[in-house]
Amino acid sequence: MLTPVGDTGGASAPSPQQARARASAITSGRSVPDARPSPTCQLRDLFDRPRLSPGQRRIAQYLIEHLPEAAFLSITDLADRVGVSQPSVTRFAAAVGFGGYPALRERLQSIALGGRGTAPAEEYRGNELQAAVDAEIANLTNLRHDLADVDRVITTGRALAGSTPLTVLGLRISGSLAEYFAYAARRVHPDVRLVTRGGTVAYDALLQSRAAGGSWVLAFSLPRHAHETLDAVRVARGAGLRVALITDLALGPVADAADVTFATGTGSRLVFDSYAAPGVMCAALLQAMTDADPERTHARLEGYEQVADQHQFFLRD
Repeated sequence: MLTPVGDTGGASAPSPQQARARASAITSGRSVPDARPSPTCQLRDLFDRPRLSPGQRRIAQYLIEHLPEAAFLSITDLADRVGVSQPSVTRFAAAVGFGGYPALRERLQSIALGGRGTAPAEEYRGNELQAAVDAEIANLTNLRHDLADVDRVITTGRALAGSTPLTVLGLRISGSLAEYFAYAARRVHPDVRLVTRGGTVAYDALLQSRAAGGSWVLAFSLPRHAHETLDAVRVARGAGLRVALITDLALGPVADAADVTFATGTGSRLVFDSYAAPGVMCAALLQAMTDADPERTHARLEGYEQVADQHQFFLRD
């Protein structure tokens, strides 16, 4: 049983990280003042069709990424921007449930004018670095609205916490976030296996994880999306593992192959992408994992603090 806060009962006071783990627990059903879905979330729901062709997915992704401007384009201009034919746009409108492009455009304009999407590039003020920060603020705002319903995060966090071993997969540039997640998850989970090499090395690790009793993989797929990530996710599913995915695209082959997808925007205004929103998404899933088994979380964090103090891992603040 956990020692109540304020009554140490002879035990050492909780570390700051232990206190944060208790204080910031996610509560299912907590009231949210403004639970209206973000424009990005509304578009993903609108375009979530399993039978969209690759060309139709390109149209959907363009509309998601450029909504404030794209909502007012003619069918000719939209086709030119995406690089498809006008009939392709018409077929796309029908595929997502509209009688034609004018009806789809009316719906897009309603979402754009009534929501909080990313502002068009010409509305940015300041220099390019400030514009990059503005874009990340918009990504975080969209994520905030997506997280109004926390049940999916809670459910996935419990599943990840209950998978022993838990495999974390991140190849190429996605490896940085995978390493962060795995480093933190090891504080609260007894067996976290990090996979950052693709090909048969990844396949071998995934098959071993399944043979050892693992049931879930947390995978990362960030731009530019690697073929080997898709291959590894398919191998995991084929082996009987379930896959939770953190990515920037709700539509596409990797998202289609996963069991659960958390799509968050990445910053793309500078030479290399930035990952503010995916980083927060990682922290949210880590929080859900700590909430899943409070006693295990407390015990593991307490044990880690003792080892850290014994070997002086950290500087004194």
